[in-house]
Amino acid sequence: MSFQKRLQAHEFVVLAEMHTPKGVNISRLMTDARRIKGRIDAVVIPDMDNGIMRMSAIAGGVLMQQQGVEAIIHTYCRDRNRMALQGDILAAHVLGIQNLIVAHSEEMSQGDHSDAKTVADLDEIGLLGAIRQLQAGRDLAGFDLDGIPSFTVGCTIAPCADAAELEAELAVAARKIEAGAMFVITPPVFDLSHFATQLPQFKKLGVPVIPTVFLLKSLAIAQYIANSEPGAHISDELTRRIRKSSDREQEGIQIAGETVAALKTMTEGVMIQTLGWEHKLPAILDIAGI
Repeated sequence: MSFQKRLQAHEFVVLAEMHTPKGVNISRLMTDARRIKGRIDAVVIPDMDNGIMRMSAIAGGVLMQQQGVEAIIHTYCRDRNRMALQGDILAAHVLGIQNLIVAHSEEMSQGDHSDAKTVADLDEIGLLGAIRQLQAGRDLAGFDLDGIPSFTVGCTIAPCADAAELEAELAVAARKIEAGAMFVITPPVFDLSHFATQLPQFKKLGVPVIPTVFLLKSLAIAQYIANSEPGAHISDELTRRIRKSSDREQEGIQIAGETVAALKTMTEGVMIQTLGWEHKLPAILDIAGI
């Protein structure tokens, strides 16, 4: 069953994020995809996420489709003007990619090409509107298309430090849904109890909510996120659990698997984010019982 049909049927979906290489060696990407084929519903391919230059998401999405793995690709406003964005979206459809996530793009100054110019011709709501207009058969200049694409389109919610920020972000998410988003990807969930208190607000959006499960590779990463991102809600108990473990790497995998398993009873899906450790996805899925 396709990702779109599972969403429509309100069945739990499992997504795994995989980055394209910084180069043309696709062997690792292909190996990682084959390892989880049949165990996940789709692979999410970011497009130069975190401002790091990589092979384009369209290429990664096509490679996934060739492996028999459904692909979802990110689209950003940072790097392309409205003409290039529309052209890439049409190309994605022709190449068999039917799922998009309009995602927030990080500041260029944080990436590996800090002197690159930011485009930002459209904002996220404008890009969602452009996709909807393409699906209605017209481009942003009002010209008719010769052949109409069709997509399942999602959006993202930014991390929020407090209740006021969450309320503001949910208001923006509601506008994105009005503009055409059909599902929402949340920031990483580290505290299930805290997420449970937020869930009723997410559900008011009226579309499937898919939380992110982030693999904590080390104690240092857990501590960095806890200190630099107060909205992440990484508890002292969680960092203590990793610190006390005789195998901290395995403990992070265990925590991720347990979080996925818990979210199966709470939400419409999960997206597992491993940031370069995609080879650990099978172990996470094993622990989650998937």
